[in-house]
Amino acid sequence: MAFKLTVNGRPYTVDVAPDMPLQWVLRDVLNMKGTKYGCGIGQCGACTVHLGGKAVRSCLTPVSAAANAPITTIEGLSADGTHPVQVAWQELDVPQCGYCQAGQIMTASALLAKTPQPTDKDIDEAMNGNFCRCGTYTRIRKAVHRAAALATSGLPSNQSALNTAGRE
Repeated sequence: MAFKLTVNGRPYTVDVAPDMPLQWVLRDVLNMKGTKYGCGIGQCGACTVHLGGKAVRSCLTPVSAAANAPITTIEGLSADGTHPVQVAWQELDVPQCGYCQAGQIMTASALLAKTPQPTDKDIDEAMNGNFCRCGTYTRIRKAVHRAAALATSGLPSNQSALNTAGRE
C-alpha cells in the first residue's frame, strides 16, 4: 500500500504494509539511519522521532498512523547541527557511546518546544523511558537546561529552532 509521508520537510511516497513500523520505513526504505533500533518494544527511546511535533517511539508507530503528520528525525532537527539541544549536547560532552543520543536529543527538543524553561522534574519526567546504558543522565539534564538557556539567549544561526520545532 502506498503512503505519502513528509519527513524532515520533504515529501516521500512509500509502498509498504500499513502495519510496518515507522522506524523500518525511515531506516530501511528511506535510508535515514539516525533513528536507532534499541529494544523494538518502545521501552528504551532510541528510536524517538517527532510526529506532528510530539516525541513518539517509531518502533511502535505504524506507518499508517504517521501518514497525516509531519515527521522529524534527528537528521532533520537542523541542517547543520545548530539546534540548541545539539549545541548543548556537544558543549557538555553528553554522549559516551552515543547510541541512545538521537532519541535523547529528539525527546529533549520536543520537551523544550513545549516547555521552554523546564524544571529538573519536567526534564526527568520527559526523559523517563529514554535509557542510556552509559549512565549520562546527569549530563543530559544539564544539557537540557543549557539548551533552554541557548534558546532564550538566541543562537545567531538558528534563533527560532525551538520555537518552530513544536509546530511542525
